[in-house]
Amino acid sequence: MKFPASTKTRALPFIIILLALAALATTRSTRAQDDTRQRPRRVAPAQTPTPASKQRSSRASEGEAEEVGDNEVVRIETQLISVPAVVTDKTGRPVTGLRAEDFQVFEDGRPQKLANFSTTETPFEVAVLLDTSGSTRAEVGLIRRAALDFINALRPGDRVAVVAFNTKQERSDKLATVELKAPLTDDRDALQEAIEAVGASNGTPFYDGLEKVVRDVFREKPADAMRGRRALVALTDGVDSASESDFEEAREQLKRAGIISYFIQVNTEDYVEERLMQDCEDDGALRLSRRQLERYRRIIAPGADAADFSNFCQMGQFERMHASRTLYQMARQEMNTLARESGGKTFPAADLRDARRAFRQVADDIGTQYSLGYYSTNTARDGTFRRISVTVRGLKDAQVRARDGYKAPKS
Repeated sequence: MKFPASTKTRALPFIIILLALAALATTRSTRAQDDTRQRPRRVAPAQTPTPASKQRSSRASEGEAEEVGDNEVVRIETQLISVPAVVTDKTGRPVTGLRAEDFQVFEDGRPQKLANFSTTETPFEVAVLLDTSGSTRAEVGLIRRAALDFINALRPGDRVAVVAFNTKQERSDKLATVELKAPLTDDRDALQEAIEAVGASNGTPFYDGLEKVVRDVFREKPADAMRGRRALVALTDGVDSASESDFEEAREQLKRAGIISYFIQVNTEDYVEERLMQDCEDDGALRLSRRQLERYRRIIAPGADAADFSNFCQMGQFERMHASRTLYQMARQEMNTLARESGGKTFPAADLRDARRAFRQVADDIGTQYSLGYYSTNTARDGTFRRISVTVRGLKDAQVRARDGYKAPKS
């Protein structure tokens, strides 16, 4: 179609104006989109707390808002790192009455902000694991009395569970299994009944016992007041002879559960060695189990023929002695490791009479334990070990025993 010359002249300014408006609108839209992509948005706390929003809500309540890009996945870590701590003065006496602001917590040297704090008066949940195998079988009465003394030394609000070994006659190998004698309770009569039902056992499923504590005693997540207030107290020589699991499996489960570990290390080594040296046909002779011999071979002679370690009675006396001492040394190292990593402690006991004293020391230690908790500023899911240190403000000579670190989750 052709327009008259006068019409073209009048329409030209109008077309130019329309094109200019369209270009301006496009420019504004593009800038808005760029701003949206580049400008971080603030994540507001959810109205209803959910597992994914607990830490976010906590930060928002403290006047903080986390910034993330629009195209990023919002992943807020909610793992509360529990840190049990015992504070003593230069004479070794416990320091009580401290408040949250008195503590400083560092992760890999970086200061952390406390999100949870429990005083020494807050109750504990305790799993008591009793080993009645080996040389202790003849003195089960002493073990029962020592355990009852320990329970009575705890505070009225503390809850206790009882775990022990028991030999079931229907098993073809006649080895002990782990039994939960009493779940967590503050009923002292029920606990006394459970302790009195503990009997002797044949073999030591120690690692299975540790897993039983995590899996059954502390199966449910702790209430807020009990965070960092769960402990294992084991009376044992720590030499495993009958477990299906191994040390590293039990260790990882205890660490993930955040359980403080105490060990009363009963010295049974001389008794066991004396009977290991006897002829296999003699009454009262002891043998290292198949699992113990296999473990010893893997550590001492991994390249050796497994058949050479399959029959204890065919081993020479020197080999028997070396195997026994190696297993005892490893057991002490393992218990020391579990105690150190968790913020607990080991108490060597020369005999079962000495165990009563050690139980009282454990009760005293639990009664002076603070519990600290924080959300790490390092949100990387890299599976690395994070080292923890705790100090107390204003107490120059104070000594702090605390959990030494934890392993971060890994994506």
